[in-house]
Amino acid sequence: MNRPQPGTVHAVLENFLGHWRGTTRLAASAWGPERTADAEVSYSRAAGGYAVVQSYRHTEADGTHFEGHGVFTVDPDHDEVLWYYVDSMGSAPGTPARCTWVDGVLRVERHSDRGTARHTFRVDGGVLRHTAELRLDDAQDYVPFMTSECRRA
Repeated sequence: MNRPQPGTVHAVLENFLGHWRGTTRLAASAWGPERTADAEVSYSRAAGGYAVVQSYRHTEADGTHFEGHGVFTVDPDHDEVLWYYVDSMGSAPGTPARCTWVDGVLRVERHSDRGTARHTFRVDGGVLRHTAELRLDDAQDYVPFMTSECRRA
């Protein structure tokens, strides 16, 4: 078995490490109208450099909040970044999603019985951007769901 080297994941995600604050714009959807929320996210090294833990939380004007937690690690058999993720929507986490890393942009698709969520993460000009698009049920196209823009806190 080819074991990843300690630090492999955080080397890929080095620009993401730290604590960030900003806003998340949620598109109109079945979960509510278009709105903006205060967002906070952190990425930290874990497990001796074999993983990066992600913690996200946004709080809306009425005080309601959402949180999600992810773990990025490396699949030693395929030398790919994996993302394990769970959030406060209450769905059981599925299998880890495989990520692609191209020119400083991390992309991942998470599949479930409800559809597919496509996420894009990048740091550009000191701004951490995370976008998510959804393709639910039998839809052919992705629709915007959320866009977060944060700066280091």
